[in-house]
Amino acid sequence: MRDEADQEPVTPDEVDLDLELTGDLVPLFVITKGRALPPAHQFSHTTLVTAKKDAHAARQLSPEARSVLDLVADGYLSVAEVAGYTHLPLGVVRILLAQMEESDLLVVRNPVPSAERPDRELLSAVLDGLKTRFGA
Repeated sequence: MRDEADQEPVTPDEVDLDLELTGDLVPLFVITKGRALPPAHQFSHTTLVTAKKDAHAARQLSPEARSVLDLVADGYLSVAEVAGYTHLPLGVVRILLAQMEESDLLVVRNPVPSAERPDRELLSAVLDGLKTRFGA
């Protein structure tokens, strides 16, 4: 067995050249440019986003931001759906969406609060009453 002192240092020419850098090796802080989610932009899982009509004219977007923009160009998607389709962590997607919203590239719709949602039991009771009264 050789001691570490007996081993020669590895030169750059001897480094394994088969190593290919791919997107999977890009640290997430590079994708978000080191930014954290601003407190004013707390996107929930169900927040809906879509691209504005002139959003594709934006030139300086990262590849990840461009793929998110292309994904939401045809209609509204929730933040969770965007994360699922892009295979990016939810936190990274939230930061990208916040950056694109600041650049005025997105339309953001917050989810309907549960207090404003219709009560299914009440609607079902009304429907049953109408069926009983008028026959259906």
